[in-house]
Amino acid sequence: MSTMERPRRSLLTPCLIFAISLLLTVHNVSSFYLPGVAPEDFLKGDPLYVKVNKLTSIRTQLPYSFYSVPFCRPENIIDSRENLGEVLRGDRIENSPYTFKMREPEMCHVVCRLVLDDKTAKEFKEKIEDEYRVNMILDNLPLVVPVRRVEQEAPPAYQQGVYIGVKGQYAGSKDEKHFIHNHLTFTVKYHKDLQTDSARIVGFEVMPFSVKHEYDGKWVDNTRLTTCDPHAKRTVSNSNSPQEVEANQEIIFTYDVEFQESDVKWASRWDAYLLMADDQIHWFSIVNSLMIVLFLSGMVAMIMLRTLYRDISKYNELETQEEAQEETGWKLVHSDVFRPPSNSDLLCVYVGTGVQFFGMMLVTMMFAILGFLSPSNRGGLMTAMLLLWVFMGLFAGYSASRLYKMFKGTEWKRIALRTAFLFPATVFVIFFVLNALIWGQKSSGAVPFGTMFALVFLWFGISVPLVFVGSYVGFKKPTIEDPVKTNKIPRQIPEQAWYMNPIFSVLIGGILPFGAVFIELFFILTSIWLNQFYYLFGFLFIVFVILIVTCAEITIVLCYFQLCSEDYLWWWRSYLTSGSSALYLFLYATFYFFTKLDITKPVSGILYFGYMLIASYAFFVLTGTIGFYACFWFTRLIYSSVKID
Repeated sequence: MSTMERPRRSLLTPCLIFAISLLLTVHNVSSFYLPGVAPEDFLKGDPLYVKVNKLTSIRTQLPYSFYSVPFCRPENIIDSRENLGEVLRGDRIENSPYTFKMREPEMCHVVCRLVLDDKTAKEFKEKIEDEYRVNMILDNLPLVVPVRRVEQEAPPAYQQGVYIGVKGQYAGSKDEKHFIHNHLTFTVKYHKDLQTDSARIVGFEVMPFSVKHEYDGKWVDNTRLTTCDPHAKRTVSNSNSPQEVEANQEIIFTYDVEFQESDVKWASRWDAYLLMADDQIHWFSIVNSLMIVLFLSGMVAMIMLRTLYRDISKYNELETQEEAQEETGWKLVHSDVFRPPSNSDLLCVYVGTGVQFFGMMLVTMMFAILGFLSPSNRGGLMTAMLLLWVFMGLFAGYSASRLYKMFKGTEWKRIALRTAFLFPATVFVIFFVLNALIWGQKSSGAVPFGTMFALVFLWFGISVPLVFVGSYVGFKKPTIEDPVKTNKIPRQIPEQAWYMNPIFSVLIGGILPFGAVFIELFFILTSIWLNQFYYLFGFLFIVFVILIVTCAEITIVLCYFQLCSEDYLWWWRSYLTSGSSALYLFLYATFYFFTKLDITKPVSGILYFGYMLIASYAFFVLTGTIGFYACFWFTRLIYSSVKID
């Protein structure tokens, strides 16, 4: 499995292959959920090593490494080698003192005993206050807590990770105390091979308990507890006294492990984790979006029939005076419609960046639909997106310089440089500031210097050269010829109606593309900020296609109305019309923050809005480019089919 993630690109130089393999340092275990990967078989009595991952909280959004809190430790802490995506997610996977033997249940196994001082008690209280969860991994399956649904017959929902503890009150007291989950009852589900007697792990669940353990005499290594005793078959239950977190308190960490045979096969073991009870909402979202598409498609079809049909027949049919007047609106500006816009260089840069984003999104979704980027491949999605972004620089440079040459530009190197740096530099500055804030909180989410260097290397070492190569190739291509000639003196634009005001029409244009995706956006935000699985890439791909069609059609419709009003400044407006959907995305993200999230720390709020600003900026570039190319194709089509005297 160690070579599975390394892209095989025969055309790359050995230096480039080395760079990629250096970045994709993947831990050598055959457990990633990719097609063709062999599962691991365990015989009875084989050791099972539980690994611990970061502590996570949906209240702070700041991950911490497991051993940043004084939990029980093994003799030697060994870090797993994370890939690029895992490091950026804040994953820190390490070994733990929790070790089992396959199909050999254990009861009340003592892990360690701690006596809290003021500092450690404060650390535990802070983490319990912020609702931090412990994340563990067994055979690449994350630890989950089954949660009963309201419908009794429905399968349980799964909560990722187990809370460190809870806040509560003793009976008859109003004082709120902090209680730690110091006893974990693990359930390992396995699917047995009847022929070989080996088994494969298909589930890893836990039920947490807070228990004030008691024992007779002084504590020694083999002391038997009276609160839970495997010899007396006494198990831990909710009726036990809970373990309070206070200075000078003694805490004994224990666990039970039981093994359950399951009918679930290894290939289907993630299905329960990824089960979405509300898939009807996704279908509703798609039907809702398709209604928007049908409405816009009807409008586009009407425009095409009304204009092009008559234009192609060269206006030979008799027309009334009113019809002739109506049709001449957009024809009147034929000698100005392909006049280069103001700030044409910047438009070329943004169009190139949008092409880069579009290519990245398209290929990422293809890989995701094929199952290569399932949640079992931790960090795989992030790694794939970063690498694809880097390699799509080739298309960014190509499309930017082609457009630049059409605008009579001559300095292709300058446009290549701006394409390679404008968007990435803006994102990198925001990312660097956010990373500094995370670093200040001593969170494991802070990107280490080595990873930061790797990101800079990807940008300067691979992306920038590819943008230049793409620009060179694009500039060498023949110039895109305008279908009609442009006058030297620009035509005066008549006074426009209030509804054709650029700001108004641009803001109106962004509503429908956003409306096509906002329901799916809710689930994406939930998976990112509420620590839930998202694996509906099939739905997402359909929504992405609908987004493309919606952006293209709304821009064409508004562009047509604009040209009919004899306003030929369509270049930037076509980009901003569909790109304005990013404004609604950011407003929705703000609404989501105040209605769905329980974030109270200022740093966490800054992180949320910082990352959503980056996402909105990327969405602006993507949707704007789709709208621009749709309008570009439309104007060239109608003006090439018209007969100009």
